[in-house]
Amino acid sequence: MSNYGKELILDIHDCSTELFNRKGLTHFFEQLCNLIDMERCDLHFWDYEGEPEEYAKAPIHLKGTSAIQFITTSNVTIHTLDEMKRVYINIFSCKEFDTSLTSDFVARVFEGTVMQSKVVDRV
Repeated sequence: MSNYGKELILDIHDCSTELFNRKGLTHFFEQLCNLIDMERCDLHFWDYEGEPEEYAKAPIHLKGTSAIQFITTSNVTIHTLDEMKRVYINIFSCKEFDTSLTSDFVARVFEGTVMQSKVVDRV
């Protein structure tokens, strides 16, 4: 069976929350896709934007923004946890990309510490 692609899974803690919003994450996806030479397609968000009462009531582990950036070779997903200052990212592509370069870039952008980084070969 041949390798179909790979997935980079990153857990980053102690982040700056400055980019934990739609505008900041859109810019992040643009930079990331340029870095790893991936063509961006649809971008979708899920958050509490426009729903301040719901956001205030949400448990700490749910307060943040989730987004999926579709790319021609698969997708990039992100989940931010604002109050915990954490970012969880999955990058899945059947196109080759440099996982070390990507991990370093993400840690720099969010000014955090990579707590866990895993590469999964997809078959």
